[in-house]
Amino acid sequence: MKVGINLPSVGVEGAGDPGAHARHAEEAGLESVWVGDHLIPVRPFLDSTLVLATAAAATERIKVGFGVMILALRPVAWAAKQVASLQHLSGGRVLLGVGSGGSVHGDAAWRAVGVPYGARGRLTDAALEVLPGLVAGRPAVVNGEEVTLSPGAAMPPVLIGSGPATMRRVARFGDEWYPAFSSPAYLAAGIRELAELAERYGRPVPGVTVSMSIGLGDLPASAIDAQVRSLTQYGMTEAQAREALITGSPARAAERLAELAAAGAGRVIGMPFSGDRFRQSELLAEAARLVNAPPG
Repeated sequence: MKVGINLPSVGVEGAGDPGAHARHAEEAGLESVWVGDHLIPVRPFLDSTLVLATAAAATERIKVGFGVMILALRPVAWAAKQVASLQHLSGGRVLLGVGSGGSVHGDAAWRAVGVPYGARGRLTDAALEVLPGLVAGRPAVVNGEEVTLSPGAAMPPVLIGSGPATMRRVARFGDEWYPAFSSPAYLAAGIRELAELAERYGRPVPGVTVSMSIGLGDLPASAIDAQVRSLTQYGMTEAQAREALITGSPARAAERLAELAAAGAGRVIGMPFSGDRFRQSELLAEAARLVNAPPG
């Protein structure tokens, strides 16, 4: 199983240097670092592309992932230029998570860029149609204009964040499905649906990357309860929110990773919610080593 971690990209005071966190994650042995993408969230948030460029410049091997880029907030040609540039700057280490955006942060960002909130799904699909050609430097028609970006780059793997209503997008365009806070049973059911949809589209069944909220080591119960309350803002019940957490020792975390792997996940991204972020990287890397250790 591949295991990565989210970078602390919220704000600038107290978050620390994303490059230092990425370098530490690489040294700890994690496979990838990730960052969310928000224009006007409820808290200050650094630009995802610049955070990942900083992470790439500070490291040599670790992959850098959008978790996820909200394509419809950007003109698709600019998004493609950003992705291709990051591919060049990172030496081809980009993992392109893509989403259409949700309601948790409201619609202020959509109004600010002049994009109707209700059109985000359609615009995301339209962007995914032309994005591979644009990134690769091939001629592509955008808004009726033939465009060729230069320099082109290898199109990175596309991981599509999607709920039950938009699994067709994953099957049509995704190399991987990228759900968040998911139980093994939910993953298994989603993979079965994707297999049927992928067959209709004549495409391979997408792989699975899942992001999970993590708080490893000795954390107070109050910190865990606070994170449960935070996750219920995404429409989860309290029971579902608790199932979306990975807590406890590296050994216990490894058991949870193994359960997700058995359900079909090939990669898990830890999203730390409490504690020393450097220490969380170390504990998650130890869990990854345990789950990937040869039997016996």
